[in-house]
Amino acid sequence: MNISTKRILIVEDDLNLGFLLMELLESEGYEVKLCRDAESGLSNFKKDPFDLCVLDVMLPEMDGFQLAHQIRLERQEIPFLFLTARSMKEDKLRGFTLGAEDFITKPFDEEVLLCKLRVILRRFVEDSPLECVPTEFSIGDYTFDYRRRELSYKGHPQRITEKESEVLRLLCLSQNQILKRDEAVEKIYGKRDYFLGRSFDVFISRIRKLLSNDPSISIENVFKVGFILNVRND
Repeated sequence: MNISTKRILIVEDDLNLGFLLMELLESEGYEVKLCRDAESGLSNFKKDPFDLCVLDVMLPEMDGFQLAHQIRLERQEIPFLFLTARSMKEDKLRGFTLGAEDFITKPFDEEVLLCKLRVILRRFVEDSPLECVPTEFSIGDYTFDYRRRELSYKGHPQRITEKESEVLRLLCLSQNQILKRDEAVEKIYGKRDYFLGRSFDVFISRIRKLLSNDPSISIENVFKVGFILNVRND
């Protein structure tokens, strides 16, 4: 991956930390835009293409969670991570539910931050080839197009989110077999973590609702192991 073409948006109201981050990332070859509040961050995001967003949680007026939500309304697939001085469980659950890739706690280790950014960007390279596995699936009365992130029920399509698409794809690849929770979390998020596991469970609940029109479909919870996408062939 040629990181010189990668553009990162930083939204951080502490300008000393913001400039430190900007200098660090620019020294690694990234192109960086620094904004000190959510409004200017969202405005710049709408005007220019970015490959990744680094968002402070505690921003004036509109906080980082609200900003992430607005960014996702503009571009669903954009990866982002949060900077935070807090380590509250509720914050992490909320952030991961919004689709965050990770949390970086202040003060942070520069090498760890750079490593996390490289991993995230490597996973989100737009032209990277998909694994040699199916990308279209039949699930009872539903069809699922992973490439288009499109779930159709009896010919009526709807778009689903990136994380919903990733989770549903893993379930489909393991249809009628156990999808191990820890392994699934690692494939989607790049690591195993309690809070990421809770976020994964949230997406399982969402997918249950998305597939609820067909009674032949169920997602079974296998206690402390994982989930099974069951599809009856009556």
